[in-house]
Parts: sequence; C-alpha cells; structure tokens
Amino acid sequence: MTLPLPDDRSYPLRRAPLFARNVVATSQPLAVNAGLRMLQAGGNAMDAALAAAITLTVVEPTGNGLGSDAFAIVWDGRELHGLNASGRSPAGWTPERFAGLEKMPQRGWESVTVPGAVSAWSTLSKRFGRLPFADLFTPAIGYARNGFPVSRTIATLWSAGAKVLAEQPGFRETFMPGGRPPAPGELFVNTPLAGSLEAIADSHGEAFYRGALAERIAAFAREHGAALTADDLAAHEVDWCGTLSTRFRGVDLHEIPPNGQGIAALMALGMLEHTGIDALDPDSAECIHLQIEAIKLALADVERYVAELPSMQLPPSALIDPAYLKKRAALIDPARASMPGAGAPTAGGTVYVTAADANGMMVSFIQSNYAGFGSGVAVPGTGIHLQNRGYGFTLEEGHPNQVGPRKRPFHTIIPGFVMKDGAPLMSFGVMGGPMQAQGHLQMVVRTQLFGQNPQTASDAPRWRFVSGRRIAIEWGMPEKTAADLAALGHEVTRDALDNHFGFGGAQLIQRCGDAYVAGSDHRKDGLAAGF
Repeated sequence: MTLPLPDDRSYPLRRAPLFARNVVATSQPLAVNAGLRMLQAGGNAMDAALAAAITLTVVEPTGNGLGSDAFAIVWDGRELHGLNASGRSPAGWTPERFAGLEKMPQRGWESVTVPGAVSAWSTLSKRFGRLPFADLFTPAIGYARNGFPVSRTIATLWSAGAKVLAEQPGFRETFMPGGRPPAPGELFVNTPLAGSLEAIADSHGEAFYRGALAERIAAFAREHGAALTADDLAAHEVDWCGTLSTRFRGVDLHEIPPNGQGIAALMALGMLEHTGIDALDPDSAECIHLQIEAIKLALADVERYVAELPSMQLPPSALIDPAYLKKRAALIDPARASMPGAGAPTAGGTVYVTAADANGMMVSFIQSNYAGFGSGVAVPGTGIHLQNRGYGFTLEEGHPNQVGPRKRPFHTIIPGFVMKDGAPLMSFGVMGGPMQAQGHLQMVVRTQLFGQNPQTASDAPRWRFVSGRRIAIEWGMPEKTAADLAALGHEVTRDALDNHFGFGGAQLIQRCGDAYVAGSDHRKDGLAAGF
C-alpha cells in the first residue's frame, strides 16, 4: 500500500495527522482512551471500538445513549461484513395511529422505535471480539458512577437540548441535576446509568431486551400511553446485511444497504466518475459545484425511493447501476446550479468510532439518537434515554417509507469503508444528519482523488447542500470560492452552526504501509490516538 500523497495545504485550525499501528478515533477523548485501554489489555480493534462506543453513551449523551441505534462495517482480516442493528417500530404503529398529523412527531414517546445499539455491541463482540464482553464496560461504568468532566462542545449541545426537551418525560431528572445542564468542565454523575451498564454487561445485552431493563422501559411507555411494549423489545433482531459499493477512480466505497442514506454517497460518486472533476483544484468552486450537483440528484432519488429493503419498490442495485448513474451525471451542468425536486434529509445527532489494530482488523461503527438527545424521553432510575428514529418515517400514503408496524424507518447514520484491489484502505465516517452522505462524498474525493491525508481532508472547509439551490458553507471557505459558487447560481450562506453540528464530525483511519494514518475532526472534542 502506497503512502498518502504529500499535501502542504493549510486549512483553518489545522491538526497534524496521527501515524500508528493501533488507532482509535472518535469525538470524545475519554472514549478514545477507553478504546486504547482495550488494545493495551490485549484486545483487538473490535474490542476498542465497542469500549469507545459504550463510553460515548456516558460522556456524549447529546448524540447517543443506551437507547440508540447502530450500524457497522468490519474488515476482520479476510473479508468485509456489514451489520444493521437499527430497531423497528412498535407493533401498534399503524398509519391510523398518526392520522390527522402532517408529519411524524419529532419528540416524545411517539417518536421512539426499538433501540438497537445494545444488540450491536453484543453481536459484534460475540463474533469478532477477543476480550470478555463485561471488560468493555469498565471505563463507561467508572465514568457513570464516579462522574466525568463535561467537554466544551458537548456542554454547548447539552444546554441547547435542555431548552427544548426539559419537559419530556424523565429528561429533567436525568440530565438537569439542580435544574440546569452541566457547564463545561463540570463533573456529571449518572449513577443509574452505571447500574444499567452493569446489567447489560452481565447479561450480554439480554437485560435490555428481555430482562429487568426491558420491563422498566415498557412500564414507563405504558404510563405515558405509548405503543412500545416488552414484546416489541423482545422481538428485536439485527441483520448481517453486507455492503453495497461503487467504484470511483480505482477504489470502491462501501456503504450499508438501505434503510440508510449511504446509498446517496455511492450514487454521487458514481455520477462524478463521468465528470472531469479530477482536472480541478479540490478547493475550487468548480470542483465543489460538481459534488453539490451530484449529491442533489442522489438525495432526490433517496427521498423518493429509499426505505427498509422489504418496502422498497425497486432494488438498491437499480440506483447504483453504472448506466443509470451515467444518465444522471449527464444532467449535471458544470456551469450552472440546478433545482432538483427533493431536498436533503433533516438534521440529527450522532457519534462515530473507528478503530484499527496491528493485525489488520478495521472497524467502522456508528450509533445515534437521531436529533441530539433523541426523543427527550429518559426512563427514571435507569439513565436510559431513547432515540427518536420514528421521525424518519413519512406519513405519505403509499410511500415505501410510510410508517407501519414493526418496520425500520429511513436512517441518516452511515459508517463508511473504502477498499482498493480487494484490500482494506480506509475506515471512516462523518457524523451529523444530512451531512453524512455529503461528508462521505467530500472525504472520499479529498483522500482518494486528490491524495489528501485523513487529517487534511477533515480540516478542509466543508459545504452542505440544504435544498433547491441553497447551500451552506463554513466560515473557513475563502471569499473567492463563495463568490464563484454564487456566480454558478448557488444561494450561498455562511452557516451559524459552525463547529457544532452543521458540518458534521469526521473520523478517519487509512492504511499507510504497515501502519495507519488517522485524522479526527476539530469540529468535535475528540482526537485520533494510538501506539
């Protein structure tokens, strides 16, 4: 494997890339350390990724928790695996239940589907882990019981979430001790969460779906007239779903099949294969314009066709068929912004972890509440707060993603993986709702087409398609680039969500000879670390 091409570009808030043989990268330093502890104890990349993910439920509750969903792509040293651990809707969620509403509820119990993250941890540990399952919980349990100092970005998001969710069932009791969210650097203790983590660790996840924790979740749901039942929790199962891929300039991007939006990144890359993007400067308006136009077309198709696989009205392979993507690429005008008929998915909150070890295992893992703290519902006495993935359904009659019983909603969270000549090359993700497929596109173009190392690619100013001709750009984007994009017909705004959510948080690990080179996003509190 060749080394990444030299890149001397200097972007705002530039970080140095990490070079190591064992690496963990995620958005919170305490979670990174939890993963490194597993590697140093003789564990592998899977043990490290799971320990980091479990710890993130404690130290970054603004994006995930025990009530999250999860997906993973794993290179085990021989082949690539894809896991869908997203949950399904309650059996009582018929279309009639939501009659009279214009769209699905975004908060509260009527947005909660069965959480899948715990099942992902158990399933992945059993198949790929080296350490005992309970060992993976030790750092998280310690931070929950003894407290941890809340980091800066998370404190900001916590405060914003509390303003919206304080009156949701159980939220104030769980996340606002003393009636307020914690300040940066303040110690936050969540003793009930420590107990829940211990129950999950001791039962290999059974307590959450068929034990005491499941009973407490179901009882709280009944108390509030919600549809979620103990039977819904007990019926949950994960799927080994494999991956879908698209070839782009000699590499293959792999994504989890629908119900997620990863297929949009595949479609956009497949369209760019039929453009002259490789002759352009990576920071030029012309290069960015082609990517924006490709993702617009991809997201329009995703909004129309993508749902869980049994409900889709065409196979995913039809959307990434090279002949079809060549036709779609022909719609891109290199000199003018288009006006597609559909916009991007709505915003959310997510955490992403990637880990790799000296034996060659690489893990791309993502888990999420959806919108920040999710539904805002927190089960008293457990520390468990629940996602709002039900908001991903539509109420449109006959749409493949229409809400229904025991059905998976459309998902924004996507782990990414790049292969080259049948060998693993890069494990990566870009957390952040509508940024995820767009972020995957930007990271692959920068690292694989223009040879930027993972940290440089992450540091570069980003763009985000909003809807129609509207795009948002970061403040670090040069004025000339902004002006040139406007001249191409884009409606350009400088987004006020800089460094919090709007442009996502990237974590990347790429093979580099006999080791790895890694990058972690300055837009989050985390880092890439290794040895």
